Order: sequence, then structure tokens, then C-alpha cells
Amino acid sequence: MRLRTVVHSLFLATLLSQWLPAQALSVPWRGYGHDPQHTGISSFAAQPLNRIKWSTPVDLVNEGSSGELLIHYGSPLVTAANTVIVPVRTNSSDVFRVEAHSGVDGSLKYTLTTDYSLPPHDWTPSYSPVLNAANRLYYAGAGGTVYYRDSPDSATGNSGQIAFYGNALYAANQATFNSNVKISTPISTDRYGNIFFGFTVLGSNPASLHSGIAKITYSGVGSWVSATAAAGGDGSITEVPLNCAPALSVDQLTLYFAVSTGNFGSGYLASVSAVTLAPIARVALKDPEFGNNALLPDDSSASPTVGPDGDVYYGVLESGWCCSNDDRGWLLHFDKTLSHSKTPGAFGWDDTASVVASSLVPSYHGGSTYLLFTKYNNYAGIGPGGNGHNKVAVIDPGASMTDPITGATVMQEVITILGQTLDPPGNETGSVREWCINNAAIDPFTKSAIVNSEDGVVYRWDFTTNTFTQSLRLTAGVAEAYTPTVIGVDGTAYAINDAVLFAVGQ
Repeated sequence: MRLRTVVHSLFLATLLSQWLPAQALSVPWRGYGHDPQHTGISSFAAQPLNRIKWSTPVDLVNEGSSGELLIHYGSPLVTAANTVIVPVRTNSSDVFRVEAHSGVDGSLKYTLTTDYSLPPHDWTPSYSPVLNAANRLYYAGAGGTVYYRDSPDSATGNSGQIAFYGNALYAANQATFNSNVKISTPISTDRYGNIFFGFTVLGSNPASLHSGIAKITYSGVGSWVSATAAAGGDGSITEVPLNCAPALSVDQLTLYFAVSTGNFGSGYLASVSAVTLAPIARVALKDPEFGNNALLPDDSSASPTVGPDGDVYYGVLESGWCCSNDDRGWLLHFDKTLSHSKTPGAFGWDDTASVVASSLVPSYHGGSTYLLFTKYNNYAGIGPGGNGHNKVAVIDPGASMTDPITGATVMQEVITILGQTLDPPGNETGSVREWCINNAAIDPFTKSAIVNSEDGVVYRWDFTTNTFTQSLRLTAGVAEAYTPTVIGVDGTAYAINDAVLFAVGQ
């Protein structure tokens, strides 16, 4: 009993020591999905989508391209002082930098160079920094290291570099670590200032690292857990899927992420202690239609979403890949212990669900306290029912319906809306351009979502009328991998289209 008391006291002391420095201020948009649960819920009302206030490229290679962009771009971040942090790909060798812009007019405040290099990939994965609760900026560096920058609103600030396996070990073996250890997911952060990220290991190294999840505390102490260990010792598990940003439970004591056997392989949704990274639970990711292993492609940017009740949602591709569910995949649904599988959503491929309070949809009269916003594509000519009717949807995690494509039981549609631009123009089948989003910004103040389309237009989807009440053309439109939308501290909406970040408002 005495040992238990001591351990409990140490645990509380650790939490308290990490909590205190993290209370300096809140961050309006800190990372992918807005918050540690990836809910996409904005703390500020979006301005009317009347004009492009400013813009800046996020990819100096693909800017203005007319070809298909099979690349994921990191989420812009916004500080409380309205500085917008933008990750930028600078050349075809995948060199990245981080730019800080004024949210008012887009003027450049400063630039941070990086020595980061990508892990092996098909579609180019995202480069995704994060702002912690103390307004410290973290961004990926070489060898699995992370750079930090305090005072991100200023041209100068305290800075440093941290290796989660030890700075001394990195300093003595830089070339080896730089070649063999790569950060492979967006960086996530909790309310205490700690950060979490996935990393890929390509060869032997002095730290005996294996691909997995790392943690760095606000004070700079690192730790890690291998993907194999998180999967309960399953030796076939080799990685955390590229782009899979770890998510935290509502109490921020549990960390959720996927692990897999490799690109387009099978895997698990795993949970570990956010304090110690000790494995807690895992659940095999299955295709709800057939019961076979679902696929986890590295081309996806699906990340877990944690609902207000603690339930966890994660998007996968169907087991047949091409194309029993029209390549839509599934939004799998579990309780917080991962011991109980619940009704899935009918679309999950390359998508991270956002959370919509049920009160934001006046036509909803069900029993759920919250709903989910998701892409709802149905690709033309793919699978048994692919008709090109690409939609976005609000669905009910607490109610079910029969999916018309597969006959599977899926989450009930509450409201859906079809894309606005025919593809190709003049067709008679109703096929439309896709929605260009993997996590949408939810504006609870106006009961709407900011949604970005491959037709080159950004829209406000009004949940009250189920119509697009505002729209603004950004580009001529281009086929591209999915991107996030963001709402800043002054209500400016941000969307990436054709390799350019657009700031939109009144």
C-alpha cells in the first residue's frame, strides 16, 4: 500500500509540474484537427467568405499546377496574437521550412529552416508542426529530432533541438540517426505541453530504436514505445501509418494511434498511457462488411478522432481495396477502452472526422449529444455503386441505417449535401468534383462548416438550412490529396487549394 501511495504521489507531481508552465495562454488552432482530440471545433466564429485577404504558397514545386497533386500538406497553425504558422515544401527534394505570417495581411514575420527529410513514401506525406498550450512551436528535424521555438509571434525567441532518445547520443551519431530515423506523422500536443509523434526506423542505430510513437515533455525528457509493443507484441506490426496524428482522450491520460504491417497492410488501433507510454489496449481493424482485415494505406491522412464521450473513430480502407465499398473505406467506431466495436460510418478513407454538437443541426431530433462531420465520397466508376455523387455529411454515431452500397449497418445520415461542380462539365449522371478536406473546421457560432472543394471553391455549409450559404473561388480547381480547413483567432478562414494557402474573410 505504501508503494502504491508513493507511485500515485509521483504521478500527480509529474502532472502538476507539466501543467504549470502550460497555462500561459490558449492557442486558437494548435495543430492538425485543432485540438488533442482532432475535433475540428473552432473557438471563434468564421468571418463571411467575401474575399481573399491574402495567400501564400505551401509548395514551391506544385504551386499553380494543372496536374494531380498526390501530396498531403500540413495544417496551418494560429496563435492567440494572430500569427499564422505555415509549413512550406521548398523544392523537389522535399526540403521544408516553416514560415510565420501576420494573420492580418499575410506579411512575413520570419522563416525557420529545417534539416528534416521524409521517410520512404508513395504520396508525399505532410510536414506538420504544432503549438503547445504554452505557445511553444515544435517542428520536425533530422534524425527523429524536434526543434522548438518560443515566442513564435516575434522574430526572435529561445530555441533548441531535442532528440527523444537523448541529445548526447544524437550528437555522437548524427549521420546514422539522420539516415535511419524519420518523423512520419503530424506532431500532437496535450494540455500539459507534452508532444507526441510517430517515427519510422529504417536501419540499425545506437539507441536500438524501432518504429513507433515518441513523447517529449515540456521540460525536454523523451521516451518511446515501439509499434510492435503497442500491438501487444505482434511481430508482424512494423509501423505507425504515415500521416496518422496521435489523438488524446478527453482526460488526456490516454493516447490513441494506429499501427500496421506496412503500406496497405493490416493493423490495430492502439492505446497507451499518455504519461508513461505503457501499452493499454488494442483492437484489430476489420472491414465491417466481410469481417476481414481492413487496409491501412500510407497514402491516407486519416487520424483518430475522440468524441466528447470518449468514443474513438478511425478511418480505414475496405479489405478488398478495389473496390467492394467503392473505395470509400469505413469510419470505424470504438468505445474508449477499445473493447467494444460500435456502428461504423460508411466513408473513412483518408478522412478525420470532425465533431458537431447535435444542437447545431436544428433538424436533428435524435438522442445523441454530438454528431460527426465527414467526407462522403462515392467515386465515379469505382466498385459496384460508384456514381460520382461526392458529398459531405453529418452522421449520427448513436443511430444506424442500412448502407445502400454494401447492405452493411452504418451510422445514420442526418444531413448530406452534394458537391456543386459537375465532373466532367455537362454530364448527365450527377457526378461532381470531390471535397478537398481531410479534417473540416466546424464553426459552432454560425452552425456551419468551412469546406474546401477540388473545384477550387471554398464553401460555408450551413447546418440550419443544409445549403451552401457562402462561397468564394480560390483557384481554377485541381485534383489533389485532401487538406484541412482552419479558422483563426480573428475569424479568418484558411483553406489550401492547388498548393496555396488562402486566407478568406470579410
